Amino acid sequence: MRRRILYLSLVLAVLMAGKAVPSQEVIDRVVARVESDIILLSDVHALARYQLFIDGKSESDAQILDRLIDQWIVRNEANAARYPQPSEEEVQRSLARLERLFSSPAEFEDRRRQSGLSSEELLAMVKSQLYLSNYLDTRFRPSIQVEEKDVEEFYKDRVVPMAEARGQTPPALEAARDFIQEALVQRAIDEQADRWLKESRSRIRVENLLNESKP
Repeated sequence: MRRRILYLSLVLAVLMAGKAVPSQEVIDRVVARVESDIILLSDVHALARYQLFIDGKSESDAQILDRLIDQWIVRNEANAARYPQPSEEEVQRSLARLERLFSSPAEFEDRRRQSGLSSEELLAMVKSQLYLSNYLDTRFRPSIQVEEKDVEEFYKDRVVPMAEARGQTPPALEAARDFIQEALVQRAIDEQADRWLKESRSRIRVENLLNESKP
């Protein structure tokens, strides 16, 4: 799981049927029960659109549902701990960083529209992802220690080959040290979070209804 990460927006699809008098059918259903909560198919589709926006592609419904269950675990514990929501300024900074991943504001907007996300849905998704990411960072970062040998290995195996592949001169180790240390910390957070989520899954009641919910 890359604290990506991943969440909630409900979308209702409507089919029009009949000739003279149209009727409506809401296309949504429960695809999982986690303890006393539910996950809807529209939640799965919302995360799929967010993945499409970020990566240009999305995972399968089953993979996304797994992510949503993991995110339920993280959010449930964060809420129980009364972990604070990110500030508006923090959300806007995160959105700005996201926009810088694209070559221009126009490309950013084009991808957003193509993915089917409204500006409001994107902002809500960014805030939700940030909340979960911040909580995992707070939970696991204090226990992580980065060894010098790991920094040197990352520099030799990742930084230098990447620079050379781009036809660039690799930065000095000292110049890249802060970046490397943070990359290693983030990797360790992901690894610890994955182990914790697997253990947590065994302690909660999950009913997967995705296949049963297909029309």
